[in-house]
Amino acid sequence: MQWHYYKLHNTCRDAEVYVRHQVKLHWDHDKSLTPQLLRLLYSDCFVTGCDASILLDGPTSEKKAPQNRGLGGFTLIDKIKSVLEARCPGVVSCADILHLATRDALKLAGAPAYPVLTGRKDSFKSDAASVDLPLPSISLKDALSYFKSKGLDELDMATLLGAHTMGRTHCSYITDRLYNYKGTGKPDPTMNVTFVDTMRKLCPPRKPGQPDPLVYLNPQSGSNYKFTESYYQRIQTHEAVLGVDQQLLYSDDTQQIIEEFAAGFEDFRRSFALSMTRMGNIDVLTGNQGEIRHNCRHPNKGNQN
Repeated sequence: MQWHYYKLHNTCRDAEVYVRHQVKLHWDHDKSLTPQLLRLLYSDCFVTGCDASILLDGPTSEKKAPQNRGLGGFTLIDKIKSVLEARCPGVVSCADILHLATRDALKLAGAPAYPVLTGRKDSFKSDAASVDLPLPSISLKDALSYFKSKGLDELDMATLLGAHTMGRTHCSYITDRLYNYKGTGKPDPTMNVTFVDTMRKLCPPRKPGQPDPLVYLNPQSGSNYKFTESYYQRIQTHEAVLGVDQQLLYSDDTQQIIEEFAAGFEDFRRSFALSMTRMGNIDVLTGNQGEIRHNCRHPNKGNQN
């Protein structure tokens, strides 16, 4: 892979310009596009690598896995692909489109404009059985082991979890923290008492069949969907929504990172750019290992599962 791969190879010199334009058009109408794309990229790269397998349709594809409930951003990726296919048919991979679009949406939300390595190929298949994404209730030790299995370290984990400064989650993922932490019948003792009361109002006890409400991962920024350091500040005040986020405060290594990022937004921005680049290198397909899909939702003819 290379920076400005398509420009250097003179195959689709303005590919990144086309992507940026479409992202801006859609983002102006829906700021939630940034966390949607971030989650989509994470769900792709952490399962079989950054190969756009998450974009494939099918009754048993990755997007059908329970962990991927509520994924969004597909319509934008489809639009970008159609624009690029009209200008440079069969050249720009769906995997690269997802990375470029996420980078551009992040920049609009306040993140740094980091360079994206391109030249990835798309996978031929997608299987829900391969999805091993952990639940938000995972222990810090297991979360770190999971990140390390992908070639990432403590700094990458604490940095990439900072993406939770934006986005939403279902109440069902935090019900145990609010009402019955580890079977105690009480809330998670690491949570600020006032914050527990606030979240209980947003996530009241549910009966089977009742809707599962969505809550903001960072109530401070809410629907503004801004990339800020407030995620780390809320961890310090014991107001993290997800358990895995709050646990970052209880390890010497990650606690130091939390303190640094809470006090220095630019430190967080720089680290986030580096960790996003590292995540973008997970098990990438190149050469004959993959293809350039004509439609991001389906393998090319002859390469179907």
